[in-house]
Amino acid sequence: MPFRKEPPYIHGTVATSAVVLVNLGTPDAPTRKAVRRYLKEFLSDPRVVEIPRLVWWFILNLIILPFRSGQSASKYRTIWTREGSPLKVHTQKQAALLHDMLEARGHGDVSVVMAMRYGSPSLPEVLDQLKAKNVERIAVLPAYPQYSGTTTGSIYDAVFAHYAGVRNLPELRMVRNYHDNEAYITALEESIQSYWEAHGRGDKLVMSFHGVPKRTLLLGDPYHCECHKTARLLAARLRLTPDQYVVTFQSRFGKAEWLQPYTAPTLQQLARDGVARVDVVCPGFTSDCLETLEEISMEAKHEFEAAGGKEFNYIPCLNESPTWITALAEIAEQHIIGWPTMLSQAQRDARQLDAEAGRANAVALGAP
Repeated sequence: MPFRKEPPYIHGTVATSAVVLVNLGTPDAPTRKAVRRYLKEFLSDPRVVEIPRLVWWFILNLIILPFRSGQSASKYRTIWTREGSPLKVHTQKQAALLHDMLEARGHGDVSVVMAMRYGSPSLPEVLDQLKAKNVERIAVLPAYPQYSGTTTGSIYDAVFAHYAGVRNLPELRMVRNYHDNEAYITALEESIQSYWEAHGRGDKLVMSFHGVPKRTLLLGDPYHCECHKTARLLAARLRLTPDQYVVTFQSRFGKAEWLQPYTAPTLQQLARDGVARVDVVCPGFTSDCLETLEEISMEAKHEFEAAGGKEFNYIPCLNESPTWITALAEIAEQHIIGWPTMLSQAQRDARQLDAEAGRANAVALGAP
């Protein structure tokens, strides 16, 4: 296959390292057109929908996109901020804070950038930008703590497909998961404890994770198990007994069976069983987004109260909490170990002198 043209190489440029924080994605605007474009890219991914391509093409383009785009745009409008999409805004801030945290921990020679698997800035676009800046070492850090082929697996696909057309490849390190990472669990624990200290504690804690089709579990996807491990570790930290919390799965789509129990029906049943107050947290989402702010904080709340529940409290995602940024830094550090990211000024100066000497030699031999 033909390779894409390499960016101009400038002799004397010092190679650097980068961490790419990758989230799912979001429309560019809460409009029908923008949402349709985003949904088409997202739902066209065979990792996301495992239906024969020809059959799915007709379903997607003739049924789902014409009807769902407008409905989703209306939902996005209920959560959109002056800065833009909450998911994109939070991920941008996390990337900036992660860079500052890594720098404070001594990693002054690594950049941190954000990318989206679907939408913009696209992952291929960001990888090309890093290449143009002579970044030769890249750690890809998904914003998904729990691995699933539908999420992290899709990021792997996008990265490998992009580099299949590149001649001069960087060193790559891929973060697979961190569902049981101690710093991540600590960040969740502190988030919930802080909320309870400020607002009181409910009768039941509902841990709602994003759902995936049940067949993915039966075919070997570890997502279900990793969600439950996160929940067990978090419950242990919070000293919850099994009857004080429940694990559920949200965002079901289509008629196929997905991982159960489903979040909305569980909340309705809790209300009917006399549970007056529930607290809901979404440990699998590291940034608040449509699925947490609209689906949980608005829709699920309405369903719980309509079934007789008295008080529904949504505990925000980790977003920019200091303990979460610390956790991100620890996870990133584990995957950039051995790279020259903690150089002294003297070492930097020496590298630059070596690079300049190399450029001088190259120019003497006729290089541009």
